[in-house]
Amino acid sequence: MKNYKKVLSVIMTLALTVSMATGCGKKDNTTDAGVTQTPKSATENGSKDKASDKVEVQDITLKVWAPEEEQEVTTDMCNLFAENHPEYKITFDIGIMSVADSIDAIKKDADVAADVFAYPSGGVPELVEAGLILPITVDADTIKNIHGEASIKSCTLNGLLYGIPESPNSWFMYYDKSKYTEDDVTSLEKMMAKDLGDGVKNFSCDIDNSWYMSAFFYANGGTLYGENGDDPTQCSWNDEKGVKVGTYLINLVNNPKYIDDQDGLAGSLMKEGKLGALCSGTWAAADLQAGLGDNYAACKLPTINIDGTDYQLSNFADFRALGVNAVTKAPKAAQQLAAWLGGEECQLMRFERVNSTAPTVKSLVENETVAANVAVAALSNQTNYSTPNPSTSKLNDYWTPAAAFGAGIVNGDIKEANLQQSLDSMVEGFIATLVKQ
Repeated sequence: MKNYKKVLSVIMTLALTVSMATGCGKKDNTTDAGVTQTPKSATENGSKDKASDKVEVQDITLKVWAPEEEQEVTTDMCNLFAENHPEYKITFDIGIMSVADSIDAIKKDADVAADVFAYPSGGVPELVEAGLILPITVDADTIKNIHGEASIKSCTLNGLLYGIPESPNSWFMYYDKSKYTEDDVTSLEKMMAKDLGDGVKNFSCDIDNSWYMSAFFYANGGTLYGENGDDPTQCSWNDEKGVKVGTYLINLVNNPKYIDDQDGLAGSLMKEGKLGALCSGTWAAADLQAGLGDNYAACKLPTINIDGTDYQLSNFADFRALGVNAVTKAPKAAQQLAAWLGGEECQLMRFERVNSTAPTVKSLVENETVAANVAVAALSNQTNYSTPNPSTSKLNDYWTPAAAFGAGIVNGDIKEANLQQSLDSMVEGFIATLVKQ
C-alpha cells in the first residue's frame, strides 16, 4: 500500500511539472504583448515548399529572321536566351532575311513570317497601320532606359514602343587624312576650296539617292511631312529655302572637284588616292580602311554654307530595330527574346563578331572596344545631328520622287530656270493622294 502511494505521488508530481511548463511557455502565435501573429510559412523560415518550387515549362517555337552574315551569332544568342529562361522549352527556327526586305515579307504573309524580325524603324507607321507588329509591353520601361533617346523615339508611335533598337542605320563621311585636316572636314566649303592635285576629286555623295539628298534640305531648315514628321499633307522643300538648297546642289554637282557616287565609284577612287572624301556608312569601313591604311579617317558630316551662313548637314535618323509579329503564338517570350537580342550583351557580341555596327545601348557608347572603331564613333557622333524619320506611312511616297529630282540635278536636266517647277513636282509627289475617294 505504501509503495502504491509512493508511485501515485510521483505520477502526480510529474503531471504537475508538465502542466506548469506548458502554462509558462508562449503560444506559437502570441507575442509577449499578447498580439497574435500569423505563423511563418516554410518558405519564410528558409525551407522551400517543393510543390510551389516547380516551374511550369511552356513548349514553344520561335521563328527568328536575321541577315545571312548574322546566322551564326544569332543562333548563339538564341541558345543563351534559352539557357536563361528555363520556363520555356524553345524550338528555334532561324531563317535568312535582310533588314531591308523584312517588311515586304511580313506583309506578304504574316502567318508564316518570323515571330521576331529585324526591320528599319522608318517602317513603324506602315507596320502599325497594317496591324502587323505587336507593341512592346514586357519590361518596356527598362528597355527605354538602357537605349538612347533618339533610337527609342524612332521605334515609338502614338506613345507605344514597337521595336527594340539595335543600331543606327545612317551615314557619315570618310576622308583621307593625307588630303584633309580635322579642321578642313568640318566645312564642305573648306574642303571644296582645296586643290588636291590633278585628277583628284575633293568630295563625293549620292545626290540621286533620296536617302542622301535629304540631308541638304534638312540642313537649311526644310520640313518633310510637317514640323514633327506626322502630317502627310505638308512639305516645305519647294519654298524659298528649298530653292536655295536646289541651287546649292546644282552648283555642287557642276563643280569639277565633285563626283557623284555611282555604283561604288567613289570608294574605288578613294582607295586609288583620287578622292578626298565620300559619304557612306559602316558597311564600307573595312574596305576603305584596307585601302587607305594610316590615312583612313571618318567624321560627322560637314556644314554647308548658304547665303553666308553655315548649316549642319542633317540626315535621316533611322535605326535598325527588332519587332514582334502581331500574330505570334508566344507574345511574351517573343518580346523577351527581342529585348535580349537588342540588349547590351548581344549588341556587343554582334559588334565584335560580325559587322562592327554602332550600338544603341547607352552603356556601350563609351565601351573601349566600340569607341576605338573610327567609323562607329563617326556614326554615333552624326546621330546627334540627324533628323528623326517622319512617323507617317506617307514616307513611302517620298523615295521615288526625291530620287527622280536628284537624278535630274545630277544629269543636268534640272537647272535654275526650271528649278522651282521641279521642286513643286517633287513635293506634289510626296503629298499627293494616290487613291482618289
